[in-house]
Amino acid sequence: MRISKWRIIVPILIVAVLTAAFYFGGDSAGLQGWQLSEAAASAEASVAPTSTVNAPSTAPTDTAGAAPTPTPTASSETGTDAYQTAPVPSGLPEPVEPEAVSVGTAAYTCTLSVSCATILSNMDALGAEKQTLVPEDGWILKPTSVTFYEGESVFNVLSRTLKQQGIHLEFVNTPGYNSAYIEGIGNLYEFDVGELSGWLYRVNGWVPNYGCSRYQLQNGDVIEWLFTCDMGYDLGSGGMTGGLQNEKS
Repeated sequence: MRISKWRIIVPILIVAVLTAAFYFGGDSAGLQGWQLSEAAASAEASVAPTSTVNAPSTAPTDTAGAAPTPTPTASSETGTDAYQTAPVPSGLPEPVEPEAVSVGTAAYTCTLSVSCATILSNMDALGAEKQTLVPEDGWILKPTSVTFYEGESVFNVLSRTLKQQGIHLEFVNTPGYNSAYIEGIGNLYEFDVGELSGWLYRVNGWVPNYGCSRYQLQNGDVIEWLFTCDMGYDLGSGGMTGGLQNEKS
């Protein structure tokens, strides 16, 4: 019995077409002509699905909206805290970190003044273009009673009051001291009267050894911002703990 050659050829062609479709028509790695190694396949299978629905988009923040700052701890080697603050003399206010403070509604008063009187004795060291900026009596702001709110700092009062009075103020934030640093008031800047000159502040007669953003005010405080031409020595506050950079900021 003779079998037609087409009855043999046709099935072979069908098998060939189906084989090609299976091998090259799929989406998986094996059907595209390559395969994952056994180790890679095992690793891929072991990865659990992830979800970002409940994942926070940013780091946790405190009530002020800023990332929490670690509580400064004292260094056993230097005796200073994380912000380079030496121990505060007994009986004087300890620094308060601004990010840990919630300003309240209770209103109090303090006295604020700004003086550059020391420049009057050092006019020859001040550039001619700035000499007209120095008031004849040295007062940029005479002692003024101002209102502040519970929890506010020396910096809060200074910046708000000078803005209200239309007096120039320039500062930068210094993370190393966790405080604002006062560069210039009334367009008179640090180093304008030599390399030892700049602004410092005094509260109730004491020059704090930490920045003005960390000094939390109490009712009745007397705040003085003073320009020194000689690292505080011309104000009776020379040899200040932490150096002028820390004291005046």
